[in-house]
Amino acid sequence: MSIKQEIFTLLGGRVKMHHSKYNPTSDAVWLAAFAPVANIRTVLDVGIGSGGVSMCLLQHNPNAKITGLDTSDDMLKICKQNAELNNANINLIPADITTWRTSDTFDLVITNPPYFYGTPAKHNAHHNADLKLWISRCISRVRPMGTFCIITDAATTATVVSEMAQKLGDIHILPLFGSKNTAERVLLSGRLGTNGISIIHHGISMNNRQILWDGLTVADFLSTLSQQ
Repeated sequence: MSIKQEIFTLLGGRVKMHHSKYNPTSDAVWLAAFAPVANIRTVLDVGIGSGGVSMCLLQHNPNAKITGLDTSDDMLKICKQNAELNNANINLIPADITTWRTSDTFDLVITNPPYFYGTPAKHNAHHNADLKLWISRCISRVRPMGTFCIITDAATTATVVSEMAQKLGDIHILPLFGSKNTAERVLLSGRLGTNGISIIHHGISMNNRQILWDGLTVADFLSTLSQQ
């Protein structure tokens, strides 16, 4: 990630973002790289913020039709500006996933949720939400045989898995490691309407250059490991 004046970039310069109060971290790049590509036409990005996940996801799946949900008008305004900067067409909706009423479902629902508790930052992102309710409402927006993807702090993994396991199968779990000997973030996905087994993948460094800079998807990177 590099900052130049009011613009910074993700994915080695492929994605451009306006500098704002809430700038996406590498979590956004990881979540987008973890999301499936095959048979994904419609996407719901819950808590889209400034749009980092969606802008990166479009680099992997440029034909995806994305709807972004957020409670902050300020974030949606910035997200719109970032979409224009990247020539992306995203349908933005000012709404709270926990109270949003709609019959729409999506091939893929992705979220970088509010998993921290305590004193929030000024932008109020990632703090003090009912994580179980958040996940449940996200899953309710997944179409049959569709996919739910999430990145979360490692400390909340049990909460996320227990909620996902009630309705999803084919659950994949991928730990991400920083400088510590324990995982700092965890990527998880599951499919609605299946009974497939859960799989825990080989952990990956959060600083993996092939994903953060070269634009490799997680699936492609894991396939290179299996060939070694």
